[in-house]
Amino acid sequence: MEYHDSAKAKEVAGRVEDFMEEVVLPREREALRTGELISEKELHECWEMAKERDLFAPQVSEEYGGQGLEFSDMLPSFEQVGRSLWGALSIRANAPQEGNMHTLEMAGTEAQKEEYLRPLVQGELQSAFSMTEPTDGGGSDPKMLRTTAIKDGDEYVINGHKWWSSDGYNADFLLVMARTDLDAHPYEGTSIILVPTDTDGVDVVRNIPHLGGHGIVDVSLGHAEIKFDNVRVPEENLLGDENKGFRLAQLRLGGGRALRHRIATAETELHGARTMVRHAARELDESDARIEVAMAKMFTANVTNEIMDLAVQCLGGNGIGKDLPVAHFYEAVRPFRIVDGADEVHRRTIARHAFEDVDDSDMQNVVQFDPALDETA
Repeated sequence: MEYHDSAKAKEVAGRVEDFMEEVVLPREREALRTGELISEKELHECWEMAKERDLFAPQVSEEYGGQGLEFSDMLPSFEQVGRSLWGALSIRANAPQEGNMHTLEMAGTEAQKEEYLRPLVQGELQSAFSMTEPTDGGGSDPKMLRTTAIKDGDEYVINGHKWWSSDGYNADFLLVMARTDLDAHPYEGTSIILVPTDTDGVDVVRNIPHLGGHGIVDVSLGHAEIKFDNVRVPEENLLGDENKGFRLAQLRLGGGRALRHRIATAETELHGARTMVRHAARELDESDARIEVAMAKMFTANVTNEIMDLAVQCLGGNGIGKDLPVAHFYEAVRPFRIVDGADEVHRRTIARHAFEDVDDSDMQNVVQFDPALDETA
């Protein structure tokens, strides 16, 4: 497939591919094989190698230490780093840092760019985007945002509760979404404010245990729970225009999920699975019920996986977090399609049975090629 990438995009992606093959992937395979995590020191050494090869922070302008690539020219390189668990991190193009850099470069004042953006690009600072709140706050529906930043003289006073602030546990500063005009609709009354994590009243509560949270790099990334109790920051920490935070963040909100219909389907499939298992059990009282058991195992294992995936999706952050048992169940049910006979084994058994009683007479009226018209006959 030809994607018509520019010559520059292809050239940079080629160098990124070499970096992945020569540096990143070999260390990743070693870490996965031995369990020896990639240290923070190794990560910084990797960054220095990426800088030497002009691969570091491709999404940021050269003025601040990046490569200054256009977005479309970044994509082939991002595809290359996507081959590795720590590929994006290895060239400082990982979320949420990449997005935070872009936001700062787009909306920050010159003073903010010097204080926050330049050291962020170089890996001297870590940041987190702090928007998502626990139930009943803002999440998939950001109109429910409850964290506030009320002006008091030349300061903002922030109160609120966030979680899933990616990389927040060791962040040096946060980009905090907070309501600054309580009389306006949240879309028109919310701002982004830069908050250093050592500010009085900022409580980084914990790194939330979550699905897939193990990683191979010995750096505390994860997703933090953070509380703000009368946190005061100067008004010059406002990022962009006041009350334009949603526009700045360029939130991409999905449409309605029609969950009632999906749950109805799940209930129907569960009923089918229960019925199939009961039928197989009755047949086992009379015979080996080989086919019935194969069908029940395959169907039920797949339904279980699909419904646990739906449960995770419905719960959002609570689905992949491990405060609830859903993420644990999600991990536990995947082997169902393998243990006690893989899907493919059961399908083979069922298919073989399906062809045992084929009546060839049903095929007698099928039109076949007339051999009299075959020149090779």
